[in-house]
Amino acid sequence: MIGRYTRKEMARIWEPENRFRLWLEVELAACEAWHKLGKIPKNALDNIRKKARFDIERIDEIEKEVKHDVIAFLTSVAEYVGPDSRYIHIGLTSSDILDTALAMQMREAASLIIEDIKVFLAVLKKKAVEHKDTVMMGRSHGIHAEPTTFGLKMAMWHVETARNLERLERARDVISCGKLSGAVGTFSSVPPFVEEYALKKLGLTPEPVATQVVQRDRHAEFFSALAITASSIEKFAVEIRHLQRTEVYEAEEPFTKGQKGSSAMPHKRNPVLSENLTGLARLVRSYAAVSLENVALWHERDISHSSAERVIGPDAAILVDFMLVRASNLVRGLLVYPENMLANMDKLKGAVFSQKALLKLVEKGATREEAYSLVQRNAMKVWEGLGDFKSNLLDDENVMHRLTPKEVEACFDIRPYLANVDYIFERAFGKKSARAGRKA
Repeated sequence: MIGRYTRKEMARIWEPENRFRLWLEVELAACEAWHKLGKIPKNALDNIRKKARFDIERIDEIEKEVKHDVIAFLTSVAEYVGPDSRYIHIGLTSSDILDTALAMQMREAASLIIEDIKVFLAVLKKKAVEHKDTVMMGRSHGIHAEPTTFGLKMAMWHVETARNLERLERARDVISCGKLSGAVGTFSSVPPFVEEYALKKLGLTPEPVATQVVQRDRHAEFFSALAITASSIEKFAVEIRHLQRTEVYEAEEPFTKGQKGSSAMPHKRNPVLSENLTGLARLVRSYAAVSLENVALWHERDISHSSAERVIGPDAAILVDFMLVRASNLVRGLLVYPENMLANMDKLKGAVFSQKALLKLVEKGATREEAYSLVQRNAMKVWEGLGDFKSNLLDDENVMHRLTPKEVEACFDIRPYLANVDYIFERAFGKKSARAGRKA
């Protein structure tokens, strides 16, 4: 999905030019290590450093004949270096170069995604503080439950996104692992010093026990972290889609000047950004499944993982980068309609305060079963179009046998539902943010 919506920084990581540049970087680091051991003369190392380069078209031309990408790459480099190229790739196997360079690509991609998440966190926090006291209907099963605030919804998104940040930071450490231990990882043709020196120079850690490849559970953790991040974004997007439904209309994606929603119906304002994010999350999750399939390889190595990784590596990273940028812009420009939220709260004519009535009856001596029955029968009348909940309670002799009119009235006070918003915000953001946004 490298296209017009892809950030150049992310696309560059996965382009052939950068991939071959990293391969060369790994090879040069290994040459330096061999020089430290006295196996490559200084004049040869200097010549390699000076002349080593590659030509992508030439690599493609050679690969058509040899059917091996690393050999084609090394041949292209050798054409520039000359006789001293015999010192390049000493004791190494192709996967030493491929896996170590892939670790560097994934590490760089992870760093960009981590930056995206931090931006998204800031956007979510700002929106949460702005709407900390914006009262709205909380829903379970899609049905009105009890009052909450839109700010709490944003705070929940923020805390979940913070967990995604932790996952990606941890996964970045896990995938920052290379190997230069030879054909099946036994250092039979290359001493451990070469790996230690080169990987340290490249900022990577060595695979403690390698086969011919770096073990793919590392990659699976990275792609799983990307999939969870994408799933969180989808969760947020689905909520926006529900809130934008005409029957709800409590929040809405920004609709820019000149934008059109339908080729047939000029009135349409569709949640297309959120729907797009929902679809892309499905792709990212599928890539995580592929990465899990790649964990099990034959013996010390096969290449069943290789072809898949050439697709899922760039695609998953580019998609999540795109999704996070889009999600940040979406939430930043989100239109929120507090008046509609308050209007929707009254659709069940006060029945959403049923738990307060239940608890008050229990407090006044009714059994829970008795209290539930009394409250439910009056709430069901509202569903049937018979009066409002408060009036139904006041008209019920069995209810009023235990409660005073003042006590019934108190059950419909919105303030208890907001009493602990600051406490929740303090847990999510700290004391300063908990105090911010409070209406006078």
